[in-house]
Amino acid sequence: MKYRAVIFDLWQTLVPWDVEESTRFNAEVAKTIGVEPERYLEAWLTSHHLPNRNTGPAADHFQALFGELGVDADVDRVLAMRRERVRRVLVPRSDALPTLDELRRRGHLLGMISVCTEDVPQVWDDTPLGGKFDATVFSCNVGLSKPDPRIYELASEQLGVEPADCLFVGDGANDELPGAERAGMTALQLRAPGEQLTPDGEVWTGAYIESLSEVVELAG
Repeated sequence: MKYRAVIFDLWQTLVPWDVEESTRFNAEVAKTIGVEPERYLEAWLTSHHLPNRNTGPAADHFQALFGELGVDADVDRVLAMRRERVRRVLVPRSDALPTLDELRRRGHLLGMISVCTEDVPQVWDDTPLGGKFDATVFSCNVGLSKPDPRIYELASEQLGVEPADCLFVGDGANDELPGAERAGMTALQLRAPGEQLTPDGEVWTGAYIESLSEVVELAG
């Protein structure tokens, strides 16, 4: 066995990211809190100075965001909307579950690292991916984000293996592929045909695949 463990990214790797759906959802949130969609989206995309929604409580981020927008909106309502959205859109690629099942059949440990807000782990067990992994690391729960080497180390520790024994598979967002390499893992990019990569993903020059099913043979 070449790699004892295979660790996957979530969004745009196991689950495609629908940009148009995300835009529609943000417009729905804007309408709910009484703000123009364009104004809300601009605030959402430039809110890096606020409490980090990916490494801490989402409520803190939205409370601060609504404050900047000058609205007295119901944070709990918006968080509930986000949970329902995740339940709706967290649908794995067609070859994701078969790939995970075959890797497990062959004896590999399975891990997942995601940069995400709290709504993802809150509904995780209700999704098709719930229960598929030996270790799941959500940035919002651990206070760490890619490409911090500690988030990769945490995943390998939970799996009980060394980073060198791990193959990390991701689309390349958040500098995650070089980050995995710096942590001592082997990195492999998913470049799904017809799907746009992030700027970080575009500059990756290492190994890549076009479908998740290819991971099975590469993992050894």
